[in-house]
Amino acid sequence: MSEGITDAMIYPLTFDPVFKDYPWGGRNLETKLGRTIPDGIVAESWEIAAHPNGSSVVNAGPLKGKTLPEVQELLGEALLGERNAAALAAGKFPLLIKILDANRWLSIQVHPDDAYGMAHEGEPGKTEMWVVLHAEPGAELIYGFAPGMTRERYAAIIGTDASVDGLHRVAVKPGDVIFVPAGTIHALGPGVMVAEIQQNSDTTYRIWDWGRPRPLHLEKSLDVLNFDQVTPSPAQPTVLLDEEGVRIERLVACQYFETERITLPAGHEFYGLCDGSTFEIWAVLQGKVTLTSDAAPLTLKAVEWALLPAELGEYQVVAEEDAVLLRVTTPENA
Repeated sequence: MSEGITDAMIYPLTFDPVFKDYPWGGRNLETKLGRTIPDGIVAESWEIAAHPNGSSVVNAGPLKGKTLPEVQELLGEALLGERNAAALAAGKFPLLIKILDANRWLSIQVHPDDAYGMAHEGEPGKTEMWVVLHAEPGAELIYGFAPGMTRERYAAIIGTDASVDGLHRVAVKPGDVIFVPAGTIHALGPGVMVAEIQQNSDTTYRIWDWGRPRPLHLEKSLDVLNFDQVTPSPAQPTVLLDEEGVRIERLVACQYFETERITLPAGHEFYGLCDGSTFEIWAVLQGKVTLTSDAAPLTLKAVEWALLPAELGEYQVVAEEDAVLLRVTTPENA
């Protein structure tokens, strides 16, 4: 452990989120999740965030009151892990965790890849994934192109009402997983709430905003859109373990993050080890768990998140009630 870091500083971190009032939001973080939120529209809750546009603040323990960037500066590799040396050198936390509450259509949009993002925006691109937390009957999202759409055809209609034509729509239900690589045309539809795991970037190119008076980014969108992404399907989880009601599924594995979904019946345990290679991010989507380690026990309920420092060591997650959880790590090539 680096000089100046004490054992007391290495513990599971929880945060006060950052709220965003984009026009497509609503009140479902309060009504569906029981959150205390500001008055008015709340579209996004940045749960674990370290970005110039919003940084979450530690809300308990010895580091209470510090922002995530301040914690990273203080703990360094003890927080991020050996795999994230590049992020540490850049002074940028690798991931951004959000909850999105779509009560109206989000803009039809696309995110650039790293090379384009760095060249044009001065920050990495954005590859992301969604886990659907709630979906009203008939709810859908836009995800890729329908067959027959070409760059030339879309260039003729982009930025107009016809921007919605030739796009692939997918009906969704709670538990569905959508992987959105950079270059994917996409939009959440009304009545959908998702947990979002993404690269730590806030670059979005709007293609169409349903007539709302916000800027569009048509030339950049055409630069980065992937027209080979035709009728993509929701991600199909890979079952890693299914014993005695305990189920571990790999939802998404990409160069930026790996996400597992863990189902733990009440009374069951998950044993883990933060061995210095990567931090881990845990979320409780359903139920309640207690996380124990050398630090003080931490109880989490739906929908709450915790960031486990890379040098936390051994830990265990005990289901106080039947629980569904997410576990996010960074891969070896991060």
